[in-house]
Amino acid sequence: MSRPRTTPGPAPSAPRNAPDTPRSAPRDTSAATPGAAQDAYPDASSGATREVRGGRARDNAPWTAFGGDLHLDLTERRAAGAGLRAALEDALREAVQDGRLAPGTRLPSSRALGEDLGIARNTVVEAYGQLTAEGWLGSRPGSGTTVAERAAPRPAGRPATVRADRRPTGRHDLLAGRPDLSLFPRSAWLASARRALAVAPHDAFDYGSPLGRIELRQALSDYLARVRGVRTDPDRLLVCAGFGQGLGLLAAALRGRGAGRIAVEGYGLPPQREVLRAAGLGLAPLPLDANGARTDLLDGAGGAGAGGADTDGAGAGAGRLGAVLLTPAHQFPTGAALAADRRAAAVRWARERDGYVIEDDYDGEFRYDRQPLGAMQALDPDRVVYGGTAAKSLAPGLRLAWLALPDELVEPVARLKALADTMSPVTDQLTFAELIASGRYDRHVRRCRLHYRRRRDLLVAALAERAPQVRVTGIAAGLHAVLQLPPGSRPEAELLERARAAGLVLTGLDWYRAGPDAERAPDLPAAPDARPHAAPGTSPDTAPDTAPNDAPDAAPALVVGYATPSDHAFPAALDALCGILRES
Repeated sequence: MSRPRTTPGPAPSAPRNAPDTPRSAPRDTSAATPGAAQDAYPDASSGATREVRGGRARDNAPWTAFGGDLHLDLTERRAAGAGLRAALEDALREAVQDGRLAPGTRLPSSRALGEDLGIARNTVVEAYGQLTAEGWLGSRPGSGTTVAERAAPRPAGRPATVRADRRPTGRHDLLAGRPDLSLFPRSAWLASARRALAVAPHDAFDYGSPLGRIELRQALSDYLARVRGVRTDPDRLLVCAGFGQGLGLLAAALRGRGAGRIAVEGYGLPPQREVLRAAGLGLAPLPLDANGARTDLLDGAGGAGAGGADTDGAGAGAGRLGAVLLTPAHQFPTGAALAADRRAAAVRWARERDGYVIEDDYDGEFRYDRQPLGAMQALDPDRVVYGGTAAKSLAPGLRLAWLALPDELVEPVARLKALADTMSPVTDQLTFAELIASGRYDRHVRRCRLHYRRRRDLLVAALAERAPQVRVTGIAAGLHAVLQLPPGSRPEAELLERARAAGLVLTGLDWYRAGPDAERAPDLPAAPDARPHAAPGTSPDTAPDTAPNDAPDAAPALVVGYATPSDHAFPAALDALCGILRES
């Protein structure tokens, strides 16, 4: 083996056709190896090949330091007879015109683009020069070539058929179903993320079980048993992207088991009913009263009896009733708690008819003036599917929810989850698991519970003082209230129009009705301290849970999400709401 040189010598010349490297490029001394005459190796950061000659490295792909990738297809233009330069100019011009290349976008160097397209560098230089002269591109020494700032109008596209965000907007957001997002525990979440990522095994970031990460399923199993009385284990828990996805998976699994219909509460979330219909299930609404859904009518709902008419469209009267969807701890939106005998009736029906109860425990953590109600799932884990979510306790944008499944549904639902999106994102699962295991989640929920109770008390006190004719119902738990106006008030539609004009975003109770023929809830849980002439500080614990509604069909009702605004926005929203109600 020859000894390496110890004295400097002339640098070997580059091959005749090798591209030049910038003169200012730093010398890569890390690749110099004694005795290395010539070698080539991949550049791990860019995929480019580097040549090593005499201990000096040269890039064969200098585009790694200048500009980014750019997709241009010249095939059709070349097939139409255009020359290379004309085809390239047309492709670049079109990309700028249609907005694909935004003003200020840096283009690849002429050498890089020529390499990518398999054309001579001079052709790219000439095309860049022509488009710069026309004003499409700009060029400054040392800054490369960029898309020029020009007022080229972008062609009007077709109007979108689906809005990116269907949520209405206004100055005062009182829509139900959202938490105060300013309460999101950023510091605790960040600390949990750091800890979770530091200890996570490498295979945590590989494709995994559609059920979800075992760390989160174990943490949820322990937490749900302790806090909600759920009887499950990690092998029967499935993590999903929001309860809506979980409901869709369940509906598809039930449809595969021969179910053609599902019973729903007479009032509930319209998007959930859309999910069920999309899965091919007909809907059978159950009437509501102060004790929750009339589950004693489930036998009739399976045919043409009470609640049997499908008021939401698809599949009227067709197929077996395979399940019932309930919000037993806090009916949404009326606020009623499902009575014990009706819980038992639903479970008994599921056992006798080979059906299932789907329990949506959307805000089970937030109870104020009554003892917490345990999960209905504990009555029969083989017949009740428990669904929970972090949308109210943390934030809906996390898309974290879970299902505690009966044994017979684990495999079909997991298979459908795998087909839908393989698995839920790993990092948020690991972080949430650490948040629960560390106790930070419990502390956060306690803080939120106190915060929302104070917010509720402010709403009740303001209405008792400034709109005493309004009954506030369903507020012993949860994040929203139903405001029932007296008979003879303005119609609900008119109230909502006046609210929109005042910048208020909220909904009327009728928006939640499961079809035009569903019965209006005749007797909803009331807030005793919101009755006329009641002292604002009266405790709901000292009065009955319900009060009669003299004319339910004539009296409008509004659903107000008092948890939604941030602290600084809530007083103004409350003022605007009271102003509308005073004039009702």
